[in-house]
Amino acid sequence: MKKYIITLNPLKTLFLVAFLFLTNSSFSQTKNFLDQPYLETEVATDSLVTPDEIFIRITLKESDTKNRKSTEELERDMIKVLKALKIDVKQDLTLEDFSSNYKKYFLTSKKVLKYKKYSLKVSNANIASNVLVGLESKGISNVSVYKVSFSKEDALLLDLKTQAIKKAKKSAEYIIKPTGQQIGKLLHVSDYNIPYQNKARGEVMYLGMKEVAVQKDDTSLIEFKKLKFSVHLKVKFAIN
Repeated sequence: MKKYIITLNPLKTLFLVAFLFLTNSSFSQTKNFLDQPYLETEVATDSLVTPDEIFIRITLKESDTKNRKSTEELERDMIKVLKALKIDVKQDLTLEDFSSNYKKYFLTSKKVLKYKKYSLKVSNANIASNVLVGLESKGISNVSVYKVSFSKEDALLLDLKTQAIKKAKKSAEYIIKPTGQQIGKLLHVSDYNIPYQNKARGEVMYLGMKEVAVQKDDTSLIEFKKLKFSVHLKVKFAIN
């Protein structure tokens, strides 16, 4: 009968032992978790908030004024309107579109710039309305609200998750009460919140908008639908 001698590299042996230890430990933890009695419950919490970041796109085109005003004149008018509304143009106004014409303007020193596109951030619907009315009065009508959001989204979602855990424990205690047993420690939490589901906040949703040309003195031309944020958790508690 033939005998075989297997020689293992010491380093490979160490890795093998560590792997077997971790595998056995993981199996034991899973087994222990499944062996103890537990209660599983699913909870969801949500909140409606008013958007506090409103993004407005402003496009300045000479053609919009039938070439009666240059892009530079429109830009100066825009800045005047925004400053009159006490908007920090250095912080909240950004040039969005560096078109080929814009680049050519610097390269040739000729007036070939035909349009500029800006993005403006304001904090509420009243300011947004005043911006639209103010720009309209200067002949700048190529303006649109393209995104709304909530600046404290992360903090809000964390708070909703805290509320969800508390709600889950209360629900579990209510379910187990008739048995005379008690809810123990938290064993496991699965977070089913998908970030992009809350990205719907980026869509502009109007509750209503009146005619700017008619209601120039109205400071509430635009109202935005509140943004809904929600979380969905699956929670497991030990049963004592």
